[in-house]
Amino acid sequence: MDFGLSEEQRLIVDTTRAFVENELYPHEAEVERTGVLRKELADELKQKAIEAGLYAANMPEEVGGAGLDTVTWLLYEKELGRANYALHWTCVGRPSNILLAGTDGQKEKYLFPCIRGEKSDCLAMTEPGAGSDLRGMKATAVEKGGDWVVNGTKHFISHAVEADFVILFVASGEEDTPRGKKKKITAFFVDKGHPGMTIREGYRNVSHRGYTNAIIEFDDCRLPQDAILGEVHKGFEVANTWLGATRLQVAATCLGRAERALGHAIEYAAQRQQFGQQIGKFQGVSFKLADMATELKAADLLTFEAGWKFDQGTVTDQDMAMAKLKATEMLAFVADEAIQIHGGMGLMDDLPLERIWRDARVERIWEGTSEIQRHIISRALLRPHGA
Repeated sequence: MDFGLSEEQRLIVDTTRAFVENELYPHEAEVERTGVLRKELADELKQKAIEAGLYAANMPEEVGGAGLDTVTWLLYEKELGRANYALHWTCVGRPSNILLAGTDGQKEKYLFPCIRGEKSDCLAMTEPGAGSDLRGMKATAVEKGGDWVVNGTKHFISHAVEADFVILFVASGEEDTPRGKKKKITAFFVDKGHPGMTIREGYRNVSHRGYTNAIIEFDDCRLPQDAILGEVHKGFEVANTWLGATRLQVAATCLGRAERALGHAIEYAAQRQQFGQQIGKFQGVSFKLADMATELKAADLLTFEAGWKFDQGTVTDQDMAMAKLKATEMLAFVADEAIQIHGGMGLMDDLPLERIWRDARVERIWEGTSEIQRHIISRALLRPHGA
């Protein structure tokens, strides 16, 4: 097995890291302090990302993206993940891969403008009563007079206030299964400002300052047939086909932040002196660094193995669940230990450690909680044995 990077991959890593350090890092303090990413700043940085060839790099070459394979894409995401989330997600946009499932007309209206940086999307699945249990969603779409009428509420919808349109998932019917009735789901495009849809600011969040969430309410929101993404009642199939790698994306961004935290901890341990010597010479500190580096390496290997298998067409849900679980829990451990090594300074906002520590908390929740990942892994282990 070859674990080395190609010249192209090294170039992408170097280019992305330089952009993050030179263009995004300088604005982190402002976003963290105010909790706001100014539109003027976002537009300026987005243009720089487009000029650097980093915008929409997750998209296939034939539609105007960089055409990166999964491993290279994860290397790119890892470097972006080192920065404040609002800055790297908003300014170095990666349109949702699910847009590739649209019709030719939908691609012209939604996909291509997103790739050019003229529009941005958001995904609306989660509801107040339906988080991990998406089949429990109560928002509905009912066919009436040739259209679909949507009612219900979505919440925790990332960057919906800034987005130009919503990719909405709602219950559109029911079917009988051996385990009882199960809801059918349909996906729709809904443009911002569409009658019957109201977007309002969501909750204040301890993680990812500047990266907003919103509440979206639908009140007899009438959508035409051509607003359907994929097929009627096939929303979950569309999501599973096109959104499967998002757990690897979360894992990769966690790797980047953990590397940054570990780098600060190593530097501090090598310079800080107590009791007449560098604190890194004390096993109480040096062993922490060893454990942090080992956990990071393990998460790195799991993530990139899953990425490699994704490219080979052999990846399983278990592979992606393991990567997401390990990387997110590793980040929490590394961030906490980095702060412990720094002592009181680790909690001061002069350093990015307290932010990385706060931001790490949400990673074990969104895109599938740690408990859901463990469920996926354990079922894969036990199902072949009939358990």
